[in-house]
Amino acid sequence: MEVGAEGFARHLPRLRRRILRATFVALDMEFTGLHSTSLQNNEPSLFDSPAERYVKARQGVQRFTLVQLGLAIFSKENSNKYVVHSYNFFLFPSTLGVKDVEFTLSASSIQFLSHYGFDYNKFLKDGIPYMNEVQEKFLRQHLLAGTWKICSTSNADRDVMKKAIDEVTTWIAAAKEGDTLILQDLSGYHMIEVQLVLRQALENVWTEPLGDKKVMVKKVNPEHRQLLENSSYDYCKEELILLSARGFTNLFKILVKVKKPLVGHNMLMDLMHLHDKFYRPLPESYEEFKRNIHNLFPVIIDTKTVTKSVQKKCLFPRVSSLVEAYAVLCSNLNPKGPPCPVIALASGCSRYAEKKFPHEAGYDAFLCGSVLLMSAHLLLCRSTDGAVEAEPSFSQYLTVLAEHVNKVNFIRGGVSSINFSGEDSPCRHPPALVVHVRGWPGLTEEQIYQEFKAHCRFDVRRLSKNQFILLSNKYKHVKHVLRDYRHHPHLQVSVYRHWRHSPSVNCLLQISGIVALWSLLAFVLGGARSC
Repeated sequence: MEVGAEGFARHLPRLRRRILRATFVALDMEFTGLHSTSLQNNEPSLFDSPAERYVKARQGVQRFTLVQLGLAIFSKENSNKYVVHSYNFFLFPSTLGVKDVEFTLSASSIQFLSHYGFDYNKFLKDGIPYMNEVQEKFLRQHLLAGTWKICSTSNADRDVMKKAIDEVTTWIAAAKEGDTLILQDLSGYHMIEVQLVLRQALENVWTEPLGDKKVMVKKVNPEHRQLLENSSYDYCKEELILLSARGFTNLFKILVKVKKPLVGHNMLMDLMHLHDKFYRPLPESYEEFKRNIHNLFPVIIDTKTVTKSVQKKCLFPRVSSLVEAYAVLCSNLNPKGPPCPVIALASGCSRYAEKKFPHEAGYDAFLCGSVLLMSAHLLLCRSTDGAVEAEPSFSQYLTVLAEHVNKVNFIRGGVSSINFSGEDSPCRHPPALVVHVRGWPGLTEEQIYQEFKAHCRFDVRRLSKNQFILLSNKYKHVKHVLRDYRHHPHLQVSVYRHWRHSPSVNCLLQISGIVALWSLLAFVLGGARSC
């Protein structure tokens, strides 16, 4: 089901009920970009610690924005069956009363989503607004002070407002007290802005939204107006305006409140955008970010880390994408064991059962949750030698997934996963290589990278004037380079040894040698004088 700004408020109560009844919730996001190429040394690297990668990714999250968020709500029925309600939410930053939001578009990301049929008109014209706590506080202050504004420079928006105001000012001159006028074709923030502008300019009018893009304007005396302003029926009260401006953030707050397990795939960027766009701007501290996310969502499961484990334990074929993982798991890897739970799409989402929609956020969220259930079932069968109940509970699945809970996959870095409920564990990389350059002056990291790129992919970092470190995540690449560069005239490649190649260790050894030499000289000269 696709949901935009026009129908979001109408769907919110039903979404709340479904999330309250849910067993778990899966999500996926699409962005206007991932990593900023305009910033130097911002590409992910095998040398990155989690804190270093967070700094790089934080810069990208601050520059790019969400275009679509997919939510798949999985609910277990009495039998061995999960029913899925999957939603696509088109999102667009709130323009009501907050500082105008700026974001960047990555050409490759836009082209990628366009290739998969993404509708940018829905993002731009019917995107659901959202704001974080800092932006909401700013709007609240301006509403109280009467200094709110709509951050829009669109001629179309100005024309809509001018038409409505001209219509009211022409009408009110001849209208009698109690007469009403219906303004039509107002949508989104126009419904709020027209009412606020008219009430601020004219003390003898009252306004009420009628739905279906209509607002009623009524001529009243100032005393009656004051009574209406103090009543509970005022749709322009501060809290109701904030409710509208918060938009999708209202649903985010429901997810935070109910604390259902949150499932994603390679979900570090998803979690960073959740924090930045709906909660608070991302903190500078990596550890603070981890604490905040764990407080918001105490149970997180990344299907990338889960499928890695299934590949090792269950002879699972190697896959590179979520779609491939789903296809392999659907092929019944355990034909003799008890059947996997039935995963049934709800009636409004049945098109996902008939056709693939890769990189549509709602479809990918559905795949995430399905991969989780099928992977957990395989792991449960393996841990019990097939002696699994006919209808295993989700808590049994969580038990078998315990080692993966709150561990989010870390792509090409110093750890295999980020642990949101504890210490990050380092991963086992192939040994680093050190390249000693001879007779090739002025060589740069980029030139070294290009030199080895023809053989395999290494990340490069300068160690000293004539030395570079190479890191790879594949043992065969290390083996090939050591073999092929054994007799190279300018590049001597060997396995990196910290005690031998580290500049700091070498410096310490040199200082120790000098101190030892002076001590020996002092001893010898002192002994000679005594003779």
